[in-house]
Amino acid sequence: MAANPYQKYKQTSITSAPREQILLMLYEGAIKFTKLAMQAAEQKKVAERGTNLMRAYDIIMELQVSLDHKVGGDIAKQLDQLYTFILDQYTKANVSGEVEPLKNALKVIENLYEGWKGAVEKYKKEQDAKGGTA
Repeated sequence: MAANPYQKYKQTSITSAPREQILLMLYEGAIKFTKLAMQAAEQKKVAERGTNLMRAYDIIMELQVSLDHKVGGDIAKQLDQLYTFILDQYTKANVSGEVEPLKNALKVIENLYEGWKGAVEKYKKEQDAKGGTA
């Protein structure tokens, strides 16, 4: 059975993306699924809330376990603490059904995303400048 062309394109775009782009895609996914979980919580759709929470949880967990504490030092330690906070908020939201912990998690994820996005843009500009002078 042939693969869906969109799925094939999506898979190719992920596997061929640079590491920094994958990082941003992971954050975008966490933001998306957290917002969907918030909507479901507000609408009292328990199963939908749980599904989206699990997806967001898995993404943040992947980000956390991929931290390199030897190379990252204090930054890795701080990210680890932030990821733990986010995961705790997801757990609270899952148990209570409340939206507030999701808002707390979303605020942290969006701040991290904006920080990484700025760093990636700066890195790309520096690489372009090096490439232009070579």
